[in-house]
Amino acid sequence: MNTHDMPLVEARDESKVRVLRLGAAPAHPLSRAMIRALHDQIREAATDHHVNAIVLDGPGHIFCAGHDLKEIARHRKDPDQGLDYLRALFTECGAMMLDLALCPKPTIAMVDGIATAGGLQLAASCDLIFASDSASFCLPGVKNGGFCTTPAVAVSRSLSRKQVMEMTLSGDAFDADWALAAGLVNRIYPSERLTAETLEFARTLATRHPKAIADGKQMLYRQLDLPLDQAYAEATEVMIGHFMDPVRIAQENSG
Repeated sequence: MNTHDMPLVEARDESKVRVLRLGAAPAHPLSRAMIRALHDQIREAATDHHVNAIVLDGPGHIFCAGHDLKEIARHRKDPDQGLDYLRALFTECGAMMLDLALCPKPTIAMVDGIATAGGLQLAASCDLIFASDSASFCLPGVKNGGFCTTPAVAVSRSLSRKQVMEMTLSGDAFDADWALAAGLVNRIYPSERLTAETLEFARTLATRHPKAIADGKQMLYRQLDLPLDQAYAEATEVMIGHFMDPVRIAQENSG
């Protein structure tokens, strides 16, 4: 099959886990078409009752290289030097990243290579990142005359202010050990074990009660920005809802 005929995002299901595999190898760039294809897949998986967890896979030595700079360069020839295109591109990308971050299903980025710029934004927008020991992470905008401003929105939700400043101001690549110690990555595995270990964890997640996961995820993220007393008040109501859930009550009664 010609590479141009291959899907930009390939979806497959394994035991209620939806694996979304990025195409357009080797860089898997976030072209406007890729953003749209990925957004469609994320929205579909979020509402599919047969899917309880999502794994995002950018196979090879580049997880995702971020935005398609060649596509951006082509629009420099537009009468407005690409302004309308850039506004549409980053608006659509932000909407896709937001839906990924707010997805009711647990999401795991499986990173075996480098996740850079918007590619790191994509990984950081997931709930978890499982990486191989050869993975690396980079926000290189300053080296190209810019700044990784929108990628930093996602990354700053995982790192301290000093750490994300170091990434954005240096533009350097950071290895998997640094990312684990910094809290950007959850687990590191040898490259040959990464897929098996990630899918095993995802399949376990997929056995949990979906409504409890969805409600719990939403509350967990929301309460981080609330005053402590309000966080406890709102979390208490969600917690009561967990215990009063008909599925949980039925399980307790059957035991």
